[in-house]
Amino acid sequence: MKPVLCSLAILAAALLFQGCASTPKQAAPASPDEARAYFEVLRSDFNAGKIRALNEVMKLTVTEADKFWPIYRNYERDLAAVGDRKLALVVEFMRHHNAGTLTDQNSRELAARWLQNVQDRLELWKKYHQQMSEAVSPVRAAQFLQVENQMAIFVDLSIASEMPLIDAAPK
Repeated sequence: MKPVLCSLAILAAALLFQGCASTPKQAAPASPDEARAYFEVLRSDFNAGKIRALNEVMKLTVTEADKFWPIYRNYERDLAAVGDRKLALVVEFMRHHNAGTLTDQNSRELAARWLQNVQDRLELWKKYHQQMSEAVSPVRAAQFLQVENQMAIFVDLSIASEMPLIDAAPK
């Protein structure tokens, strides 16, 4: 189990320090297309790390793997949609924050959408935990949730570390 924790720690460090190594303020923001392309490369690299971690933790038999991986691919597709909505929220928050247009109204809307995004991820975990429990086993489904939770914590921490604090309540 220690090699798995080491792999997760290395993946987390890569995610966290990637933001630290980038230039804090660029002269001109990247275009939405460039930002999207960059995000997709990061997502692809991160997903490859998740698959390595899942393989190290779960050590699926061939029979289990034949059942698990198709479900996991569907999960990743659904998770990507949740991640896209989270990214849109972060971009919208940053736009308001940087422009000084964060109001009570858009703060309420952003908070409601953020909380819904968290709920959507939880519902996704419940759905796929159930599918994996039935198709493979409850223990394998629990292993999947354990790795996914750890990865989600790393991603959330990485996002939180890059988000500016809200300075003051609007007047």
